[in-house]
Amino acid sequence: QVRLVESGGGLVQAGGSLRLSCAASGSIFKINRMGWYRQAPGKQRELVAYITGGGSTNYADSVKGRFTISRENAKNTVYLQMNNLNPEDTAVYYCNAVVVKLYSPGMNDYWGQGTQVTVSS
Repeated sequence: QVRLVESGGGLVQAGGSLRLSCAASGSIFKINRMGWYRQAPGKQRELVAYITGGGSTNYADSVKGRFTISRENAKNTVYLQMNNLNPEDTAVYYCNAVVVKLYSPGMNDYWGQGTQVTVSS
């Protein structure tokens, strides 16, 4: 099995910063894309950013220039540095990984349990 564990959420004032981390563990042969999604109350889950195995990145328009995604392949870990946060960034943030498992063909989608980010005005 594959497990994703997130950390780094919390409460911060508008204009502040937080750094989220997500570590993947288990029967992993290779991790392709890793990313962050978020879901605010009453809204659908949306993509925040993702990073491919080769390091290419993609961001939602709402976070471009404020958030930075990165990864450490040796640690199977992805990070999300969030700067200049505003109340609209308040949501539960979920880590996602597209994984090729050991001894198992194909790719599988895995999710973390979510971490709360709250930005006060």
